[in-house]
Amino acid sequence: MPESKWPLLPVSEARRIILEHVQPLGTEERRFEDAQGYVLAEDVRAREPMPPFPASAKDGFAVIADDTTEWRRIVGDQFAGYDANLRVEYGTAARITTGAPVPQGANAVIMVEFSEVQGDRVRFTRRVEPGADIRPVGQDIAQGQVVLPTGTRLGPAELGLLATVGATRITVWKRPRIGVMSTGDELVEPDETPGPGQIRDANRFSLMAAVRETGAEALDLGLAPDTADALEAFIREGLRACDAIVTSGGVSMGELDLVKPLLERMGTVHFGRVSVKPGKPVTFATVDGKPFFAMPGFPVSSLVAFEIFARPALLRMAGWPLDAVERPRVPVVLDHDIRHGAARTEYQRAIVRFDRTDGRFHATTTGFQGSGRLLSMVGANALLELPEGRGDFHAGESVDALLIAPLKTE
Repeated sequence: MPESKWPLLPVSEARRIILEHVQPLGTEERRFEDAQGYVLAEDVRAREPMPPFPASAKDGFAVIADDTTEWRRIVGDQFAGYDANLRVEYGTAARITTGAPVPQGANAVIMVEFSEVQGDRVRFTRRVEPGADIRPVGQDIAQGQVVLPTGTRLGPAELGLLATVGATRITVWKRPRIGVMSTGDELVEPDETPGPGQIRDANRFSLMAAVRETGAEALDLGLAPDTADALEAFIREGLRACDAIVTSGGVSMGELDLVKPLLERMGTVHFGRVSVKPGKPVTFATVDGKPFFAMPGFPVSSLVAFEIFARPALLRMAGWPLDAVERPRVPVVLDHDIRHGAARTEYQRAIVRFDRTDGRFHATTTGFQGSGRLLSMVGANALLELPEGRGDFHAGESVDALLIAPLKTE
């Protein structure tokens, strides 16, 4: 078999090259309620303090803290949502509810549990200090404070905070549109019955789901046949509609592995092989200034390569700061021996759980780690990073794990 002309790059070098060639897309203005999952492209500041007035933190009575009067006259009710224009003096108290403005003269709130009411009078079974259960102006948010900085991804709490400060129109980074395509005459659609030598296409649907998990929009570019002209037409059409393209298949050394030569002709191939398992022939190019990620054809290889190489780039295109595009990484204890060839960095699929008995993370692989066995990805919540340069790992040793799904706890 002929030797590939593409050097084997270390994983770190390949990732560095990718991130050098991707930038956030342009910005747009959106209504805050339509911006879930988007990334802020500007600081959001509070126009007013929160709370904007001294507010009760409890249901009870607004009082003067050092008043020693046993029975105090109730001067009225102060409920949330309006100002009853009450005034508290020595010998008086005002009924108050949570969130209501504190009446003039009062400097504390006594909870209703510590009160006894008779008609229009009240006495208390507990003394309080000045300021008790009163939320002062600006306790939560100061006027002019940056409540959400540039680079914040907008989730439920962030949208609520935007509503709180009245930031109803915001500037966000655009969400990238990512075209996903599978190549190969051996592939048929999932609802078709494969003929001799054919299989159903799984990669396209796995990769589109992986794209959507980043917050990007996934566009189905379909199945491209194994002819250079047809494949180029598919790619050209995809580039017109998308900000980046992800393909699977056609990047090895066979006669019908057309993607690398085609990308060389259409754009710039920045690397064509990485010292990684699975996913060695993963390729990254730019065509018409747009990123192009060509994944291997084996389903596990394509998903792992997407996770390691494409996912951080798509997050960056969506405006995520560079220091936020990586998966969380934790050291884990191996619960069993793992075979590993020293030639390449390997990412084995695993289930990581936190063991309360020893306070450490433990890992068990998902079984046979073949590149074609998609079952090895099902249920996995981590990728064990086994570095090149050493062989097998043994039970009790510690390795790094990239967390790709929620942890389990024992």
